[in-house]
Amino acid sequence: MRVLLFTGKGGVGKTTAAAGTAILAALEGRRTLVLSTDAAHSLADAFGTDVGSEPTEVRTNLHVQQVDVQQRFERSWSEVQCYLLSVLDAAGVDPITAEELTVIPGAEEVLALLELRSQALSGSWDVIVVDCAPTGETLRLLALPEALGWYMDRVFPAERRIVRALRPVLAKAAGVPMPADTVFDAVERLHRELEEVHALLTSEQASVRLVLTPESVVLAEARRALTTLSLYGYRVDGVIANRIFPSEGADEWRLQWVEAQRAVLGEIEQSFGRVPVWRSSYHPAEPVGLRALTEFARTLYADVDPLATPTAEPPMSVTRTPTGAVLRLALPFVDTTDIDLARHGDELVITVGSHRRLIALPAALSRHAVVAARVDGEALTVRFRARDTGSA
Repeated sequence: MRVLLFTGKGGVGKTTAAAGTAILAALEGRRTLVLSTDAAHSLADAFGTDVGSEPTEVRTNLHVQQVDVQQRFERSWSEVQCYLLSVLDAAGVDPITAEELTVIPGAEEVLALLELRSQALSGSWDVIVVDCAPTGETLRLLALPEALGWYMDRVFPAERRIVRALRPVLAKAAGVPMPADTVFDAVERLHRELEEVHALLTSEQASVRLVLTPESVVLAEARRALTTLSLYGYRVDGVIANRIFPSEGADEWRLQWVEAQRAVLGEIEQSFGRVPVWRSSYHPAEPVGLRALTEFARTLYADVDPLATPTAEPPMSVTRTPTGAVLRLALPFVDTTDIDLARHGDELVITVGSHRRLIALPAALSRHAVVAARVDGEALTVRFRARDTGSA
């Protein structure tokens, strides 16, 4: 099963690109689902039709889904919410206010990812296309599985044991109910499901496409997005440069835009040279509906297979050496001063700007010492040496 995620700065046309790509997949006879993880759903607007909370067929082999977050919330988080409501009730918080407080910020996107997992496991689809939230929200969302994994491995087991042992005393002393085992079970289930989502989205059959417009500010955000996606192990297999002004018949005002965009397009080609850059001209009308979206996608990809599996190396790899190993992590657009690297037990802690990733080292590497690290081209290389050998 092929999984494609489309993201980019708000307003650049990622929904149009996702919808058009899904149509091409369906036209090839592949069972295709396109769904949105954006809280501000716009897929129905793009297709110009009503879309339900369950997959809605809009043409042969093509279904569209806008996830019903409330329904998914009740299914995945009801035990935790009930507990939080009981705590707030004991504290005297108004019931309506309490219900609002128990809705976690960003829950919509997280629950939409869980719906992606369910659809992937259903076996109903050959292709799933995801219209993601704008870049910032998407990056935080895709980093969540690893962040939650750190908490689940180190803090959660001890916390659960302490609460279980001291529940009667704590409840009496604090005057509020302590979480029951069902609450902990719900958190563990959420963790397992998010781990499965992470495994799905970092597999060889999944990739991300960055959608942008030829503007300096948008390009800067896309470059940062590529770095962060690589940091967390997600493949970027293409960039879509959308809304390019055509130069034919341009008046003086539009020619200024053409020249400005031409300069930025040169930077885009230079920045993302290792992946395809597809271009789409500014259309006289917004592509809405099956026919317009199909024309948009066919013009965009031309003779290229839009569903081709990425052939580039994965963002992270480990190579054996006679005295140890070398870990390589793709980090485009960074230099040594942008990176902070530390070893903490059996983990590497890599910080790039405001983003941090903890890489759990396999058993073979955890017994090695880090002897050197440097940025080589567009990648961070970390050299390990077996503790009982000489220099690497």
